[in-house]
Amino acid sequence: MNRNRVVSLAMPALLVIQLAAAVPAFGQSRSAAVIGTASEAANGRSVADARIVLHNVSTGVDSAAVSGLDGTFSIENLHSGQYEVTASKDGFAKTSASVEVGSAGTYRVDLHLVAAPARADVANASSSNDALIRELEAMKTRIEELEAQLKSRQEAAFEGGAEKAPRTLLATVVNDPAAIPIQRNTLGRPADKILIASNPGASPSGPPGNAPGPQASKGTLAPPPTQVAPPEHVIPEAMQAPESTTGVDNFTPFAFGDFTWLNGSPRNKDTVLDTKFFTPEVRFDAHFMTDFNQPIDHTIAGATESFRSGEVQVEQASVGGDFHWQNVRGRILFMQGLFATTTPRNDASAAVGQWDLRNAYRYVSEAYGGYHFNVNHGLNVDAGIFVSYIGLFSYYNFDNWTYQPSYVSSNTPWFFNGVRVQWFPTNKLKIEPWFINGWQSYARFNGHQGLGGQLLWMPREWFKLVANQYGYGQDNLGLPKTERIHTDDSIELRYYNRPESTSLSKMAFSLTADAGCQYGGGITCTGAPSHNKSAFVGWMLYDRLWFHKDEYAITLGGGEMSNWGRYLTLLPPIDGADAISGSPYFTENAGQRAHMWDSTVTFHWMPRQYITWWLEAGYRHSDVPYFAGRGGITPPGGNNGAPQDYTCMSGASAGTNNLGAAQAACGGGLGSVWFPDLRRSEAKVSIGVMVKF
Repeated sequence: MNRNRVVSLAMPALLVIQLAAAVPAFGQSRSAAVIGTASEAANGRSVADARIVLHNVSTGVDSAAVSGLDGTFSIENLHSGQYEVTASKDGFAKTSASVEVGSAGTYRVDLHLVAAPARADVANASSSNDALIRELEAMKTRIEELEAQLKSRQEAAFEGGAEKAPRTLLATVVNDPAAIPIQRNTLGRPADKILIASNPGASPSGPPGNAPGPQASKGTLAPPPTQVAPPEHVIPEAMQAPESTTGVDNFTPFAFGDFTWLNGSPRNKDTVLDTKFFTPEVRFDAHFMTDFNQPIDHTIAGATESFRSGEVQVEQASVGGDFHWQNVRGRILFMQGLFATTTPRNDASAAVGQWDLRNAYRYVSEAYGGYHFNVNHGLNVDAGIFVSYIGLFSYYNFDNWTYQPSYVSSNTPWFFNGVRVQWFPTNKLKIEPWFINGWQSYARFNGHQGLGGQLLWMPREWFKLVANQYGYGQDNLGLPKTERIHTDDSIELRYYNRPESTSLSKMAFSLTADAGCQYGGGITCTGAPSHNKSAFVGWMLYDRLWFHKDEYAITLGGGEMSNWGRYLTLLPPIDGADAISGSPYFTENAGQRAHMWDSTVTFHWMPRQYITWWLEAGYRHSDVPYFAGRGGITPPGGNNGAPQDYTCMSGASAGTNNLGAAQAACGGGLGSVWFPDLRRSEAKVSIGVMVKF
């Protein structure tokens, strides 16, 4: 029997498969793209130079591409509709998949090629043709018997009345496969199996339910009605989980490796809940701290993660997440806890004009919207408020190797308001320019916005290089002619990795160096302090060791900063002072020096990827009195509402920031003026728990 006869016998048996390919085209937008990888099914290796063909089932138009050295391919400017995607290459069997492309967006299809069988295998396969032919002949005979039974029952139904028709659902054949709707699975792709059924109580062209179909003329058999059995439960597409991929993703930026070991990056490998429209995020951070200076007012000064001594406090409680649909992006993360009060106090730009910007942003740590363009490996344009990258450490403590970072990270910005563009020319490089209001500024201080940007390069899973630059901004309240520049550069290197080891499983270090200055309006970057020098230089170094399959970790490190002019030195909250009010007890004038260093040792226990129990001991030192001592930094009777002035021993404001005038106003010389208890050093021990979903 020849090959043509085999094909003719197989046609009735393959009818259902043919119907699955008949999907009508949707709209004619050409803003969609299909990306993916071609790899070997046996070992996941990339397949280069594979020919990729996208066949539009409705229009019959083909689009083609060739996979690159890493197996990736991309075909853009596609009409919406149903596509058959095939991959072929010499030495491999052709493989195919189907994908439904919408009016916009990027759709991923990964193709796994199977090596073609050897010639001996082909010969063995050919020897089984006779058995296959016999099976197909038997199948054809059975189908003919079923068709005869169906015809007999239908004739009986028409002769005896529709009400006597059998209620059994039987498989049937229709002449127009494209007219039959295709059942979809929860991922929006054609279902693996399509049920085509005949129900004598319904008609394909008539009303649903038990309404009769078109009347047949005498002696003519009416075409049998068809119906697709509805799925038991259909999840809306927006709430469906994204498709999982296998093998290495060499297209999505930085998805080729596991970077959860990095300082400043969350270590979650999995997402608890994810849909095509929304990925939620939840964070909790609580701690207990003891400052060995034992301040009587329980206030810890000059820190960004340490605020109260001898108390259990909630540092952060955040709920939000990421929205993503048809290339449109949005993120919101609300912020409660100590961060909601301690972060806004360090931004003086809220004093420019009206509308209470501090309270407007107090309970929001991130909020932005934007659009993703299918350019290279991605191009994002977003506007809003962003968590800053400067300082290597993340704003969120769960992501970091230590709880209290060193000064280079603590004293540089935590957030930006503005516009950012993220361009990924490759999957290992990000170029990101910024147009922002200023350096950690809700508003614009003076004549113009600031400019900046980031260059992030991670060519290997074990190495990260990041460079942040900032300039042009006029970021000082009351100094309209003073400009600021800054550079912040870091490397992270993982130099040992045995993740399955029950002893030492991983080792890595991070190194950050910062330098910057202010100039103009009588202020200089260099020279003697008496020439109003305003400059910053600092560094920090951390080394981390993981144990027992990364369940435990110890981090040792610290850093140093020298800040002439104190423009990046956090103001202690003496009498409730903040960046707007200033304080006569710790002035921040050009030429004044603040030289400080610190060290910490941190222990992490991470029984699950969503939780970290931690214990930390740290020591910090300053060349000038800076940290809260036993007497505290709160006036007698509490804050008096005038932190910009001296305070009398009675607790009342002296009404002046001139010490001589304050002595006269308080009525008893220097002894009648209250002074905060500031020390040159501080040691503390902290313990806490952090959760992130």
